Amino acid sequence: MIRKNICAVFLLLLIIGFIQGCVPSKPVKEELVLSADRLVKRLEANRRQIKTFRGTGVLLIQTPVLNAKSNFEVLIRKPDSIKVSIFGPFGIDLAQSLITNNSFQFYDVINNRLYSGRLQQGVIKQILKVDISFDELIDALAGSVNLTDKLRREPDKYETDNNFYTLTYVDSLLDREYIYTVQLNNLSIRNYKIMKVPEPMILEGNYADFKDFDDVPLPYKIELNYKEKDQKLDIEYRNISVNQNLESLKIDLPSDVTRIEW
Repeated sequence: MIRKNICAVFLLLLIIGFIQGCVPSKPVKEELVLSADRLVKRLEANRRQIKTFRGTGVLLIQTPVLNAKSNFEVLIRKPDSIKVSIFGPFGIDLAQSLITNNSFQFYDVINNRLYSGRLQQGVIKQILKVDISFDELIDALAGSVNLTDKLRREPDKYETDNNFYTLTYVDSLLDREYIYTVQLNNLSIRNYKIMKVPEPMILEGNYADFKDFDDVPLPYKIELNYKEKDQKLDIEYRNISVNQNLESLKIDLPSDVTRIEW
């Protein structure tokens, strides 16, 4: 009797093992390694897919004359409008900036003064204390990297490993090197550098804590170190939304505001 039971258990185990062996294993997802041309086109398509951007969080600006950290909100309507609101303790409204590709308004809430005029070189530095262009400001605040000028050229060096793509472009006329590090599995740009050949760093950008929006990975943490200009911009977003209808990008002003033309 005991021998029959042992044989029955042994037979049952053999049957179970046979059945498990016949069940197809789950397919291993193969990562498709893209060519440099396809990769750059995908990255640039992702950037252009974001038409509007809203973010709230903490902004840190460091320059030789300023080290300031504050809560802020940014609204972006590409390609031509940015609104930045700066808040103090307890959500007190301190300043609002509305910048387009040809004009600006800066409202000093505390002193009830509105500065406005044409957007020209140096204005963004006066308003936001960072010396960058309008297009660079849009990309910086939206956590994106513009690769438009790389669409029609092959990189001078293209490397891949299990986790990252690395693209390197050399501009011999300017003696500059541009290096982009891209996460292989989700095509997020994690780092990029602009360097003077052979060594000094001009700009380094680091991006982290990505989340997908409309299948586009966007970072919640952005660090931009403009070493040549000795300025640093750090952003940590708490909330992000994209491609949603934004209310009119305008600054609500009191009737007694003092208006100053620049």
